Amino acid sequence: MNERMELGKIVNTFGLKGEIKIWPYVDYISKVKKVYINNSKMEIERARMQKNIFVIKLKGIDTIEQAEKLKNFIIEMERADAPKLPKDTYYISDLIGLDVYTDEGNFLGKLDDIFKTGANDVYQVGEILLPSTKEVIKQIDTENKKIIVHLIKGLV
Repeated sequence: MNERMELGKIVNTFGLKGEIKIWPYVDYISKVKKVYINNSKMEIERARMQKNIFVIKLKGIDTIEQAEKLKNFIIEMERADAPKLPKDTYYISDLIGLDVYTDEGNFLGKLDDIFKTGANDVYQVGEILLPSTKEVIKQIDTENKKIIVHLIKGLV
């Protein structure tokens, strides 16, 4: 497991006083206080959600020029500071790269990405797209680094 977790990507500045816009990978950025940007530890003064983007103010970043230099960087946090998740809920970063097998024992590949679609997440394994439903995703075993899926007609 990684020491740090990605929270989102800095996509732009906001206003003239050093705020930045973050495309979030998680929904709890407003609860985080200490972050890393380009391996520099920084402190969040305030954060708010605006439509589907987080706008945050970092301590020590007080001008648009300073904020401009942060564009396109990934914002991270220490894994130890991450909120505890409910049972059967996982961080995407913990699932990417896990081996995916069918319930018949066939290896499909590694989990490449997870897309949020609204109704349910979609797991991408190579060219295969799997809906994250109880009918398809049968078991997630982060300890043994594998996911067991049931392929229903039309998926592959």
